[in-house]
Amino acid sequence: MAAIVVHLPLLLMKLPLKSYDTNFHIFFASHYVHHWFDPWNLKWYAGFSQTTYPPLPQQWVALISRMIGLDMAYMAVQFVAILLLALGVYRFSLLWVSPRAASIAALASIFLGAEGFLVYSTGQLGTTSAAPLYLNALPYLFEWVRYGNWRSFVKSTVLFAAAAAAHHATLLFGSLFFAVPVLALAFIDRQNDTRVATSAFAFRTITITVVVGAAIATVLLPFWIALIHYPVTQAPIPHPSRANYILSPQWGLNYFVIPYGALILALPFIILRGSMTPRLRPLLLGFWLAFLVGLGGTTPVGRLLLGRAFEVLTMERFSYWATLLALPFVGLLASELIARYRTRAAVGLTIAAAASCALAVAWATYRPADAAEFKVDSVASWLNRDGHDQYRYITLGFGNKISRLAVLTDASSVDGEWNSGRMLPELTQHGAGALTSSKYFGKPGLDALRAILDHADRYGLKWVFLKDPYYEPLLSFAGWRRVDNLEDKTITVWMKEGVPPATPLNAPQIPPHWQGLMWGTLPFGTSLLAILVVFIPEKRRSRSEETETSPVYDDLAAGRMAS
Repeated sequence: MAAIVVHLPLLLMKLPLKSYDTNFHIFFASHYVHHWFDPWNLKWYAGFSQTTYPPLPQQWVALISRMIGLDMAYMAVQFVAILLLALGVYRFSLLWVSPRAASIAALASIFLGAEGFLVYSTGQLGTTSAAPLYLNALPYLFEWVRYGNWRSFVKSTVLFAAAAAAHHATLLFGSLFFAVPVLALAFIDRQNDTRVATSAFAFRTITITVVVGAAIATVLLPFWIALIHYPVTQAPIPHPSRANYILSPQWGLNYFVIPYGALILALPFIILRGSMTPRLRPLLLGFWLAFLVGLGGTTPVGRLLLGRAFEVLTMERFSYWATLLALPFVGLLASELIARYRTRAAVGLTIAAAASCALAVAWATYRPADAAEFKVDSVASWLNRDGHDQYRYITLGFGNKISRLAVLTDASSVDGEWNSGRMLPELTQHGAGALTSSKYFGKPGLDALRAILDHADRYGLKWVFLKDPYYEPLLSFAGWRRVDNLEDKTITVWMKEGVPPATPLNAPQIPPHWQGLMWGTLPFGTSLLAILVVFIPEKRRSRSEETETSPVYDDLAAGRMAS
């Protein structure tokens, strides 16, 4: 009910469309609408493979879009992810704290600043879809390792595979922050139960690791093939989330204060209670590592733990995982405060939660991903008529509108927003992002733009749509001329004479047909299987087992014992 009241109106207003990556996910979904079993996308970089990004959320958007359109389908999938997060936080928190504290933690997830930041400012559908699936899988992992419950073994395996099919970075990095503390908790509880031998515990841990690893390797086989054969070797692209937040306080506000919100006030409690309570120490360790990595370049921890991946990943996802790991502590703190101070505590906590959520949601308006509000429909219409789509194009000054344009037009571009998918040498040898925002990357960005313009004949690049006059001298000097105006002369069309029509590139990255079949079947199939297996009834544990592993007897009494 809280999720419906807080998030459903915002999603019905399509507020995430203002975020940074929402249109990127919609663009990927639009490809699956027309080419479900062919992941080779011709609209960006003269062709790139979508097997470089796990497809599950985009495929659900594509499927639902047949009924309500792409934009509302995206909102529907995002809303389901928010609901799954509340459920996952509750079930994950039950491993650590009492049902009352877990219930409050689940309620707090609805108002989580990091969730609002990722949904409405950064638009990271993959991250916000994968994390809830992992949280729902972890209790089954605990049940299997701790008790040898085969039903939990099956459920955890399927849910882990579905989570991996939703997002690769959460699989490769985030899952360790969640899974290792749960395994450590199972080991701690095993020490208190002499009936479970160490060999049995080790066997179950190794078995679930091997089986889940094999399942993920199979489900995402095209992704692993693309990653191994064509690794990301391009020059690092700067991102403000890797900045030192002390030296750059504006980015500290954006990537630390906004995602954490009122959770900043709970940090002393998290550290003190987590360090004093042996059973909570694994959770504290997972939170602390994710917290430090999420600080970007403020500390050396991120570079030490991630290596070169630090230059590829963005750090806000680590802060998101840290806040999720902090929620059991938040539920515990809130339950103790309410038990002691009743109404005063409830009112104060409600105001803090509402303020955190409101600030994160409003941040998309105060600091929009793209401050320029304009339509690209006229550009798409221009490309789609008179054979203009026989040639490739780029835009300059369009920001993240290039994803929206790619959805609306049949023409192909040599630009794009998915850095891991591009393989054109003119782009990979320069440390810059999308060509449409070249000037913001300094010399590397302008060098990449010049290289592409110089090789226009090679790629059939004939059109440049210009919204930012900054680039006019560069285009004129490179031999381009203005031929048309759009949107009340706010967008100009530039052309280069003598460019031949675009032809498909014979790129070695084109996935074979069997990979397309796997990509269109297995990732989506894991989500359907996950829906089915969660309805398998659980085996009821004996009262003695439940008593032995009850994490918290009374929240207030636990607080007194810890103090």
